[in-house]
Amino acid sequence: MYIIAGLGNPDKQYEGTRHNVGFEVIDSIAEKYNIAVDIKKHRAFIGKGIIGGQKVILAKPQTYMNLSGESIISLVEYYKIDVEQELIVIYDDVSLDVGALRIREKGSAGGHNGIKNIIAHLGGQVFPRIKMGVGEKPPRYDLADYVLGHFTKAEHELIEEGCRSAAHAVEMITAGDIKAAMNQYNRKKKEE
Repeated sequence: MYIIAGLGNPDKQYEGTRHNVGFEVIDSIAEKYNIAVDIKKHRAFIGKGIIGGQKVILAKPQTYMNLSGESIISLVEYYKIDVEQELIVIYDDVSLDVGALRIREKGSAGGHNGIKNIIAHLGGQVFPRIKMGVGEKPPRYDLADYVLGHFTKAEHELIEEGCRSAAHAVEMITAGDIKAAMNQYNRKKKEE
């Protein structure tokens, strides 16, 4: 079984913000695989379903971004999964172009408070993750204000494309092929 968790903030005011792309990816996966993410458990909205023959739990932690680990550890302990193989965390990354993906098997928090909290609760940083680019913060912008800001119409189209790519990457990872997902999605876009 896999737990696929997208990070974000629960209140209506945060819908569609850069920091909530993890939630958007979960919504995209839920729609593609017809999984209702509407059960409130483990301080998250969760939904159970099947992706490529694998049982999955989609999760949207409701603890606010900086406390995401509280929900994740509850899910991991309850379902007794191997975090190094069966947990996939999806979140925003300001160092990637809008909609671009970067898939990793492990790594540091890289300044992301949600991931920092998950690492603290899990007691380690070895777990698969999919980072979705939200674009670099403009000069003199406050980082918190930037990630809590909304996408432009053009950026939202790139995010929708990124969500579809992330859903495909999740399918590859749950099929046991994270290396193939990394090879396909971690490439830099060629200059046009």
